[in-house]
Amino acid sequence: MATRSLFCFVFSNVIPQLVLVRVLMISLCLLAYYNRSQNYQTRMATYEPKNILITGAAGFIASHVTNCLVRNYPHYKIVVLDKLDYCSSLKNLNPSRASPNLKFVKGDIASADLVNHLLVTESIDTIMHFVAQTHVDNSFGNSFEFTKNNIYGTHVLLEACKVTGQIRRFIHVSTDEVYGETDEDAVVGNHEASQLLPTNPYSATKAGAEMLVMAYGRSYGLPVITTRGNNVYGPNQFPEKLIPKFILLAMRGLPLPIHGDGSNVRSYLYCEDVAEAFEVVLHKGEVGHVYNIGTVKERRVIDVAKDICRLFGLDTEKVIMFVENRPFNDQRYFLDDQKLKRLGWAERTPWEEGLKKTIEWYTTNPDYWGDVTGALLPHPRMLMIPGVERHNWTEDIKSLTSSPAEASTTAPATSAKRTTAAPQKPLYKFLIYGRTGWIGGLLGKICDKQGIPYEYGKGRLEERSQLLEDIRNVKPTQVFNAAGVTGRPNVDWCETHKQDTIRTNVVGILNLADVCREQGLLMINYATGCIFEYDAKHPEGSGIGFKEEDTPNFTGSFYSKTKAMVEELLKEYDNVCTLRVRMPISSDLNNPRNFITKIARYDKVVNIPNSMTILDELLPISIEMAKRDCRGIWNFTNPGVVSHNEILEMYKKYINPDFKWTNFTLEEQSKVIVAPRSNNEMDASKLKAEFSQLMSIKDSLIKYVCE
Repeated sequence: MATRSLFCFVFSNVIPQLVLVRVLMISLCLLAYYNRSQNYQTRMATYEPKNILITGAAGFIASHVTNCLVRNYPHYKIVVLDKLDYCSSLKNLNPSRASPNLKFVKGDIASADLVNHLLVTESIDTIMHFVAQTHVDNSFGNSFEFTKNNIYGTHVLLEACKVTGQIRRFIHVSTDEVYGETDEDAVVGNHEASQLLPTNPYSATKAGAEMLVMAYGRSYGLPVITTRGNNVYGPNQFPEKLIPKFILLAMRGLPLPIHGDGSNVRSYLYCEDVAEAFEVVLHKGEVGHVYNIGTVKERRVIDVAKDICRLFGLDTEKVIMFVENRPFNDQRYFLDDQKLKRLGWAERTPWEEGLKKTIEWYTTNPDYWGDVTGALLPHPRMLMIPGVERHNWTEDIKSLTSSPAEASTTAPATSAKRTTAAPQKPLYKFLIYGRTGWIGGLLGKICDKQGIPYEYGKGRLEERSQLLEDIRNVKPTQVFNAAGVTGRPNVDWCETHKQDTIRTNVVGILNLADVCREQGLLMINYATGCIFEYDAKHPEGSGIGFKEEDTPNFTGSFYSKTKAMVEELLKEYDNVCTLRVRMPISSDLNNPRNFITKIARYDKVVNIPNSMTILDELLPISIEMAKRDCRGIWNFTNPGVVSHNEILEMYKKYINPDFKWTNFTLEEQSKVIVAPRSNNEMDASKLKAEFSQLMSIKDSLIKYVCE
């Protein structure tokens, strides 16, 4: 009876309660699953951007992505930002340039002012960040440039996103190389959570940029997504990369140089497939996640070379040449590509088909990139900055081996000796005119400090034959003209020596520009900003400065007239970079040309705010402009204005506490000078956009002169 009673009790009380608990647990689990599903569906909902900023859009991969988005989504506004570095070209965007939803802006992401301006004025809600220096060989010799572009540039972009607070997606484009070398026997590739172990300066800077992106996502809630991609190939790629380099060398009948023994393994994706991958990441990618864009189909470098030889009908035994390996060459990069595939993407172009398309494009467009034979060297010794590679490197390449038949597929060490025997040529060599002048003399000192070879021109500007002789003897990569008549001791002299003034300032400068154009040389020409004066549209104290495109309006001195005249004529020369220097100042207060030295020697001065040029800061920038192949007209002044009195107050505070001066009016000044002087404010925003570190005139005065 006791057992039966216990059974009845359990059956009637305990079991129903257990069933109820079980039902409740199942219900809770179902509810949790439903909620997770709903959350997942919410997160996976297709994202619809409105206004996209694509950085580096004139580069290889980004241009294909841009053209894809412009073509497929005409209702998106797409703003593309690119500084047009050596490996980018506006021609890459030709399929989209006529589209009304595309806007191109030339500029550097390192310019915070420019980036902030674009985000606000274009109402940007989405950024696809492709800008980067990417060539590993270059990173071993120019690593600081990689840090500047890849890390600092990304940081500027992220900070602008944080400040504006309007970005809904920030897609950061990284590389498979951040994972470092994959084990040769690994059967599973690096997944998105794998440790980052970069092995070269390029991949280290990309990993550093990723850390910044992740930090801004976590600290400030920036909606970031990161991609890490395998190698990409296809039309338009700059030929420093393996596949286009081998194609162009094969087209020219030159040997195909392979680093080491060619056993290094890489994975290659066709550019159109990669563009589709970014289309998927943009619309379906989840915020805070990383996506590998890869393929499990791998190829050894030597196999790539053999495939190209086969398609060109070349004998691999005669054409392939082994050369010295680079400092560290990862043996293998292998990615797990499943995560992106789950979003619906898959590669569509087989290797054979993609390679044939690429070869067909390069054979149809052999001169697309101009003279890039320097990039075809086994170990490119420099960044291929436009305007630098102006000589023919073909002989350098041929000198690596006396004939293709001598190249061996089994003797890398011997070939390496021939590689190191190739003659080393300087990256730059400047020809400078104006040795006895102030700016010309300073240029020589800066070149000495930077280790840049240079020579001063011996010929007179108005003698064409002498200029040609200088160029033949010096063999410069760029020409700097700091020669000109500015007056002895001031511009008043020009009023009574008009023939001498116009002979040098107009005829001579035009002659040099013409000779340089004939020889394919960039000419940096130091001009003047003393061709403007305050007017109704640019009143004194308004902060509205004269821009590069404004027409000169100051005719008070013959010197200024000649400078305005030659500037207008130089517009016909696309090889000239005109730098409008204004009231130049340097830390050398013993130089009589120094504006501070001039006014410190006067008993009376006018007190008018003006734009001015601090040479200690700006002359090194002019050398960098030559390296960047900058052209056209530039207001070469520090941002802002400073008055005569403000300068003299600094002079008294920092240099001569006993200094005294008095002011007089322009009318009073006119009684003691022959020709009127120009007073104006010049807009330096173009220069600031190119060189974001440029200081304001007052800050630069304190840093470079007073302190």
